[in-house]
Amino acid sequence: MENFIKIYERSFIENWEFPALTDYVTGRTLTYADLATTIAKLHLLFETTGIKQGDKIALCGKDSINWVLVYMATVTYGAVIVPVLAEFNPVDVTHIVNHSEATLFFVSKHVWEQIDPESLLNITGVVCIEDMEGVYERPGAEFLRARRLLNRRFRRIYPDGYTSDKVKYTFRSNNELAEINYTSGTTGFSKGVMLTGGNLAGNVTFGMKSMLHFRSSRALAFLPLAHAYGCAFDMLTPLAVGSHITLLGKTPSPRILIKALADVKPNLVITVPLILEKIYKSQILPMISKGTMRWTLAVPFLDSLIYSKIRKRLIEVFGGEFEEVIVGGAPLNHEVEEFLHKIKFPFTVGYGMTECGPLISYTPWREFIVGSSGRTLPDMESKILSPDPENIPGEICVRGTNVMKGYYKNPEATEAVLDEEGWLHTGDMGTRSADGTLFLRGRSKTMILSASGQNIYPEEIEAKLNNMPFVAESLVVERDGKLAALVYPDFDALDKFDVAFTELDSTLENVRKELNKIVAPYEQISKIIPMPNEFEKTPKRSIKRFLYTH
Repeated sequence: MENFIKIYERSFIENWEFPALTDYVTGRTLTYADLATTIAKLHLLFETTGIKQGDKIALCGKDSINWVLVYMATVTYGAVIVPVLAEFNPVDVTHIVNHSEATLFFVSKHVWEQIDPESLLNITGVVCIEDMEGVYERPGAEFLRARRLLNRRFRRIYPDGYTSDKVKYTFRSNNELAEINYTSGTTGFSKGVMLTGGNLAGNVTFGMKSMLHFRSSRALAFLPLAHAYGCAFDMLTPLAVGSHITLLGKTPSPRILIKALADVKPNLVITVPLILEKIYKSQILPMISKGTMRWTLAVPFLDSLIYSKIRKRLIEVFGGEFEEVIVGGAPLNHEVEEFLHKIKFPFTVGYGMTECGPLISYTPWREFIVGSSGRTLPDMESKILSPDPENIPGEICVRGTNVMKGYYKNPEATEAVLDEEGWLHTGDMGTRSADGTLFLRGRSKTMILSASGQNIYPEEIEAKLNNMPFVAESLVVERDGKLAALVYPDFDALDKFDVAFTELDSTLENVRKELNKIVAPYEQISKIIPMPNEFEKTPKRSIKRFLYTH
């Protein structure tokens, strides 16, 4: 496998004149030459302030061109990047910076304002990510002076400008640590996932071989780059092959996203289920549920005509020029998946986790099997802890190139998931076909054992419930030995159909009865509990289940 750092040395030289990064809001664009030049300046800053290979550099802020520059400068220098989600509270941010033993900190203004500099134990200097100006140094560190003199020093070293023949990055083994990614899981606390150059290169090399991105292809990055999924396939893989990345830089509501997709026309769309599900629920479901449309779809010839029209419209919504839409980060609602497959929409569902940086399985859309999460990658192995892996769900275990080194400074947590033979115990339940295709059922931690001994996967019931009228989102939990559903109502739909607040309980009771007609007897919901606010979510938009299940 190619060396992780050398992938970018080669790419920046080969794609020198091509556009690399664009800020969607401002239109600011950097070529690969601009990217490499700024990286060289940051390398000089690291060098003059005593940063060595293997030192940790923390990065906390919303996705931006400067965020990408800091990330790429850190890993190509041979230092270890510690991306911290801007959504974390200041106490968590401080804890992660200290726990990771970071010596430099690049941070957004609004995050920095809430942090006490005295509480940062190892930090030599702090840079504001918006304007790249130094805002703090440890007494006697001389960091701010080094930052002020940086441009002058750079011009002295490169009097004729920085040219492609000057790009020469350090060699650091793929076995060495490259990133510590602190997860923001649905189960509660944050652990530092140690990803090596080889883990990251495994994902990038697969993306390159699969032609997910290619030279001058267009990418629209709207998932958090501090997450392994967006990082690997909206940033690292495109930059490895000379793609042009447009950073959305704002919350991807369907309205904003649809406009950006139309403007950028990406060649590949990387998304999470929530986006597809919202578009399906708001645009497609109302259309195919009308009386006349339901009748028309029952007529064999007419249905294919209508499906092709819906497919065409949906392809236009995503920009019209993409090869496929890859869905990951959480399970896709089964009803939505079935419909997209029926209309032959070019989508596929992959499976991964931060601990694999992130990819475990993927299949191109033309080979994709509905209900699956793709085939296990060529450099990865998978197995199911079950007496009958093809039919009886068991815990999914994986081993191979992409599997993390362990959790940083947490041997107990590492031993709990990585066994002596190198198998990572994912905590996900599923089955596996002979060719390595994985079928997920749910998290082992969320599985509920019924009184009659049946395994109940709440996610499967929630998927059905979320498609019911007047339900925005839901969580199925155990209450007094029975199943209950916590529901955040769809208030827009309630307003649209003039449902009074006093009628909410009876309306949700009707929803419960309808749901119980389509689930197994042991999956019946005993009551629906309306929630006044949306569920708290991780930045990846997964509900933080641990807050509601006790």
